[in-house]
Amino acid sequence: MKLNFHKNHKLLFGVIFWGFVFLSLIIAVFPALWVQQENKPLPASEPMSEVERRGMKVFINEGCVYCHTQQVRPIAMDENWGRPSAPGDYARVNRPSVWRQTPAVLGSERTGPDLSNIGKRQPSAVWHYMHLYNPRSVVEESIMPSYPWLFKVAENPSKNAMVVSMPGDYGPSNGKIIATEKAKALVAYLKSLKQVSTDARPTAAQKAKADSVAAQAAKKEISGATIYADNCASCHQSDGKGVQGVFPPMVDDPVVMAKDPTKHIQVVLYGLQGKTIKGTAYQGAMQPFGKLLSDEEVAAVINHERTSWGNDAPTVTAEDVAKVRKNDELNKIQAEE
Repeated sequence: MKLNFHKNHKLLFGVIFWGFVFLSLIIAVFPALWVQQENKPLPASEPMSEVERRGMKVFINEGCVYCHTQQVRPIAMDENWGRPSAPGDYARVNRPSVWRQTPAVLGSERTGPDLSNIGKRQPSAVWHYMHLYNPRSVVEESIMPSYPWLFKVAENPSKNAMVVSMPGDYGPSNGKIIATEKAKALVAYLKSLKQVSTDARPTAAQKAKADSVAAQAAKKEISGATIYADNCASCHQSDGKGVQGVFPPMVDDPVVMAKDPTKHIQVVLYGLQGKTIKGTAYQGAMQPFGKLLSDEEVAAVINHERTSWGNDAPTVTAEDVAKVRKNDELNKIQAEE
């Protein structure tokens, strides 16, 4: 009996086609549906807006994904970027329709910093615009390329235009820098990248490791200069001179130099935006550090600011910071009552 299977083209095509469909369902479709069903967005996360979705496209098209990751690994070297990433962190990026693909932007190479929590680490839209136009304007040692094509230069921008103020020689000699819609979308996307609580209780091993890390950190001397370099220098600059019209200077600042440190402590704890200092309006937004830094760390960075760059103001203690926290919390409770 001869095998004529290969000569029956209809049967051959049918077997191949339905075999392909079967394998696709088993290997790709059903697992993807299961993952989508099991991995729900975290309770506190917000779905992506249309502007943020457009910003993600700009992020991918401009090649940002090749140098920046969005995945925090559960290892010591990733602790600076936030908690370890969870599947629910990515569930907010829903597929727009069955015909449109949802891109993965996890990244594979970390030439630049991880961006999983950049929306909380750097909430200022102004900073992001400056960083995109010329990264060296806010981070002197940055190797990131500039993206001037995401901006326009206009002599007389419209009232609703997003004008980006650049320090020193970083801006054009004539005209003002205007953020395009692509730049606005990209910044909106970057600001939306925020890690939220997983509400998951740590395992005994994780808790033991966390306690060990905390104990080791407690033994180390807290350096205000290091905390400033890691959290503040990108905006206020390493020399404490800030960026004119965007981020205020620490040098001879009224709040920094005040004998009563309460306001200084409150600014570090709760952040600040849109203040006029010595007649100059500053449009940059400072993130709150109250939940990121301990009382000892807040005191250390404040003391660094109060005693550096020629400043000579009274220093503070961790007890001073704790007192401000407690008083503000009591005032908040009383106001709600």
